[in-house]
Amino acid sequence: MLLDAQFWPFLIAITLLTLSPGVDTLLVIRNTARGGLRDGVLTSLAICSGLFVHATISALGISLILLQSAWAFGVLKLAGAGYLVWLGLASLLAARRGQGLPVVAVAGCRERLPAWRPLREGLLSNVLNPKTVVFYMAFLPQFIAPGDPALAKSLLLAGVHFVIANLWQIAIAVMVGSVGRLLASRTFTRWLNGLTGGVLIAFGVRLALERQPA
Repeated sequence: MLLDAQFWPFLIAITLLTLSPGVDTLLVIRNTARGGLRDGVLTSLAICSGLFVHATISALGISLILLQSAWAFGVLKLAGAGYLVWLGLASLLAARRGQGLPVVAVAGCRERLPAWRPLREGLLSNVLNPKTVVFYMAFLPQFIAPGDPALAKSLLLAGVHFVIANLWQIAIAVMVGSVGRLLASRTFTRWLNGLTGGVLIAFGVRLALERQPA
């Protein structure tokens, strides 16, 4: 059965884990501050769409290959770390230039970035994160019985995670978007970009320096 006694422990565990702050939350906050609520929502949807990629990989056993291959895991880890550092450097550059939430003074409306940009940033941030590969490989099998269809059950659980994570991250985007006047302040946005950039770079460096799991 796809919905069995294991579903409720999974629901509780994944909800608690989703509420823990991390790179995904930080990216949603940054993109909402930069481009408004739309960008925050698109970033969240893209991040959570990556969960289905990891669920499929986990079900097909490719994650096991990555975990057993030092070279493959190392490449994935460095790609993810490099992307986080790149995002962080972009935020620091924006802080230096005094860029933040784009506001058109005359029209009183925001200058929106292309929709593909927050979508790309969110999806790559999730798909290139080896921690999510390891997490799904270690976490999902605990809730899949030997007789369950592995792929269907993995995608179902990823779908639950998708809904919960989006509800949480979009709620954060709404909260950030509701303080638009504050975000329009050049001083505040420079501070936010600088803080976000520093944290993203720290995440990336820590990820690159972490030991591969045995």
